[in-house]
Amino acid sequence: MKCQKFMRLFFSALLSSCLSLSPLTAQEAGDASPTARSMSFTVEQAVDYALKNSRTLKSADIDLEIKKRAADNSWNVLLPTVQVSGTLSRQNNIDSAIDSANASVEMANAIGQLMSAITKIPSSTTEKVKATESMHWAAVGNLGISWNLSLAYIEQMKAAKADYESGLISLQQSRRETETSVKKLFYGLLLQQENISLQKATLENARRRSVQARTNYENGQIPELVYLQANVAYENQKPEVQNAERLLKQQLDTFAFLLGLPVGTNIELVGSIDLSFINVDADELLATYGGQNLAAQSLASSLNLMQKNLNALNLSSFTPALALNWGLQPMISDAFNKSWFERDNWSDQGSFSATLAWNITNMLPFSANRQQAKDLEANMRKLQVSMETVQENQRMEVIKAVDTLNSAREQIAAMARNIDLAQRSYNMTERAYLAGATELLELRDAETQLYQAQLGLANQKFTYISALIDLENTLNVTLSK
Repeated sequence: MKCQKFMRLFFSALLSSCLSLSPLTAQEAGDASPTARSMSFTVEQAVDYALKNSRTLKSADIDLEIKKRAADNSWNVLLPTVQVSGTLSRQNNIDSAIDSANASVEMANAIGQLMSAITKIPSSTTEKVKATESMHWAAVGNLGISWNLSLAYIEQMKAAKADYESGLISLQQSRRETETSVKKLFYGLLLQQENISLQKATLENARRRSVQARTNYENGQIPELVYLQANVAYENQKPEVQNAERLLKQQLDTFAFLLGLPVGTNIELVGSIDLSFINVDADELLATYGGQNLAAQSLASSLNLMQKNLNALNLSSFTPALALNWGLQPMISDAFNKSWFERDNWSDQGSFSATLAWNITNMLPFSANRQQAKDLEANMRKLQVSMETVQENQRMEVIKAVDTLNSAREQIAAMARNIDLAQRSYNMTERAYLAGATELLELRDAETQLYQAQLGLANQKFTYISALIDLENTLNVTLSK
């Protein structure tokens, strides 16, 4: 019973760690195909399938695509802004324009009359302008081009590229974490299958003893109490096997989801917990692969991104920006009485300007701009501390993993010898029980010891494999063959 509780707690913790990478929503859980599929996987095939179909990685791929597009088009900050507009407007009051036009008419008439008196040639008289609805209307077009130039744009483009490189490392981390989770769960499921096989073998032994006890009881060779004890022991083991099989099915559903398969897919695991030992030394591993840790690379990438953003902020604060503006603004008044296709009816109010602007306020040490720069510098110092922490944690994890590997290797050798002794003890006790020389309780104790030795060996093999997977994940390297 203690072994059963241990196995349940062990796999609950393992499933929780795997699900933390790919949270299962209710909707996704209901996406299982009505007709269950059947698929078989080796551990390599399972990892490859998960890397191609994992929902978590698909989401990470989309995030990287966004950052790549931003990096590829970061130069667009250098593009000028071009704006075209057209406006048809109506003035509410045009009295001043009418008065100005009539003043010009009166002056022209006066000049004409004067010239007529001098030359004795009759001159025509221009009538005064009268307001019409068309005079209220004017058409205005506008073509504006502005181009802003700043040295900060260069660092902003570099920052976009650094952000994309950071995204590449994040995707690599997600892929490595997915690979680690798939491998651990794969071997954990193999361990559970082996545990169920051992339980079924034990159950079959209990069944055979129950049948033998019934025969002996009916032949008067043993009392009824012994027969009942054997039968009760057999019946008590049935629910344990059934619960283990139910738990295995749930774990296989989780494994299917982690791979990106519909929940309910029938999965067959191809492989075993057999392993080949490797010789490792913590100092040599750290010296050779210490710089490949993805967590440290991610922090270094984030630090580089912050430095680029700080450079852009400093350049925008301490260097001026150049703004070039050119505009074309054609305008026609009395819009409904004049032809829009005659050039002389249009006037242009456009202009060109070049402005050199320097925000002096941003240079002040207590300005919002400088405070933002100080925040960036503080966060960079925090990242440097985090990098030191990651490096120390990496060293600690490598030493711990190497110790676990060496300890598990010794335990595997010792438990292999212990299984031989436990098997011999069980065989001798079984023969004695069948001969009536020992009690059922002693036989069950010998069987329990054999089962615990076999399960202990399987657990130590899983411990070795799990520690090796963690070590490879920490160093971002493949050590196993």
